[in-house]
Amino acid sequence: MQVLSENTLAGTGHFVTITYDRVEKLNALNSEGIDALSLSFDAIADDPEVRAVILEGAGQKAFVGGADIVELESLDTDTAKIFITSLHSLFSKIRSLPVPVIAKINGYALGAGMELAAACDIRIASSTAIFGMPEVKVGLPSVIEAALLPRLVGWGKASYLVMTGENIDAAKAYDWGFLEVVARPEELKKETVRVAASIANSGPIAVRAQKRLMTQWERLSIKDGIHSGIEVFSEAYESDEPQIMMEPFLKRK
Repeated sequence: MQVLSENTLAGTGHFVTITYDRVEKLNALNSEGIDALSLSFDAIADDPEVRAVILEGAGQKAFVGGADIVELESLDTDTAKIFITSLHSLFSKIRSLPVPVIAKINGYALGAGMELAAACDIRIASSTAIFGMPEVKVGLPSVIEAALLPRLVGWGKASYLVMTGENIDAAKAYDWGFLEVVARPEELKKETVRVAASIANSGPIAVRAQKRLMTQWERLSIKDGIHSGIEVFSEAYESDEPQIMMEPFLKRK
């Protein structure tokens, strides 16, 4: 098992690709893998040069095929709480990362893998990707970041996923609102890089402010969210980024 990081320059900014490689186990998440991914996100959390992150699973068969069932079978009530808490901590780090995280999904994204994708800001998948929340089929409920699913796909569809344990294909995941983009397998990398580069070439202060604001929108009322946005908009002028980013548009006139 290894986690690889790669920096890519994209015009005026750069993005990082984090690859989880446990390909022989369909990139299933065990405790070691969870810790390694957490450390990878810790390493870039305070880097002002990072504009965006692409998160992917190694190989062609899986993004993350779920939590490691061998480890799950060995848990008891105490170790189960430790395991699931560490998994939530990883997802929380992704959601609180100052810059957007893009899930590049090729193949299976099941259980913890679908939750990992849900924790990302943008989800781009191959047309051959498969999604599901199969925990009930092995005697477990879907928990932690499965709580994000109703916001993404609606309560009824989330209930279908977590109560039946059945899989859905990429086309249905897109129709349900879980995915932002579906690409042909041979175009997946190109499309994901295109989106990451678009973010990397936008105003870095503005993008970070936008992610922070969207996090606030999750817990604020519409009224409070709007007022919070007024403050964030005003704060944007504390730097000269708006004038710098607007200049090329003004020159076109």
